[in-house]
Amino acid sequence: MAGHSKWANIQHRKGRQDAARSKLFSKLAKEITVAAKMGDPDPDKNPRLRLAVKEAKSQSVPKDVIDRAIKKSQGGDAENYDEIRYEGYGPGGVAVIVEAMTDNRNRTASTVRSTFSKNGGNLGETGSVGFMFERKGQVVYPADVGDADTVMMAAIEAGAEDVESSEEGHVILCADTDLNDVSTALEAELGESDSTKLVWQPTTTTELDLEGMEKLMKLVDALEDDDDIQSVTTNFEASDEVMAQL
Repeated sequence: MAGHSKWANIQHRKGRQDAARSKLFSKLAKEITVAAKMGDPDPDKNPRLRLAVKEAKSQSVPKDVIDRAIKKSQGGDAENYDEIRYEGYGPGGVAVIVEAMTDNRNRTASTVRSTFSKNGGNLGETGSVGFMFERKGQVVYPADVGDADTVMMAAIEAGAEDVESSEEGHVILCADTDLNDVSTALEAELGESDSTKLVWQPTTTTELDLEGMEKLMKLVDALEDDDDIQSVTTNFEASDEVMAQL
């Protein structure tokens, strides 16, 4: 848990520039298009699309971009994307899971492998690190939505499995198959969330020092810079002292 939430905090502190924000919008729009093409274009009838739209809204993606992404899925010229998961090890032996949506498997595989190699990592076979993670639904709320007890009670009522509350906010976890129902119940009780999505939850972590963290951040940044990459998850753990120096 710590690794995932700390990485989000690192990204927040680094601050995303306009170009990076545009890239994020593009990746969220791609997920919306794929979700709409795989099912019903109506979010109320398509749980995956509903979650994709909800996440896009939480990241301030404009409504016209969301609508255009859904409409694109219904066109005859809509691209076909393959969803692929890559697994490997980063600097310091940290486990890394990379999720991609691509219209060219060979291009993406080559780029991911090269990025790992250039940044002190090693791309492995599917399943090489996946056993160190569990697929979970994650809903994030700001700290001011309520105290830890209030959020915990709402999460229990909604059918969630776990809650981690801190001064930075509340992270609620549930079974991956329950995310749609849990997020809907939480929304009725606590209002709009900051984020609602499926994540890879580390079951074991790898401790890194400052040098290791700096190398890992270079690898993750390079991977996330690729338009084909939707998400990158690691199982790093770092002390508060190391985090403060980043």
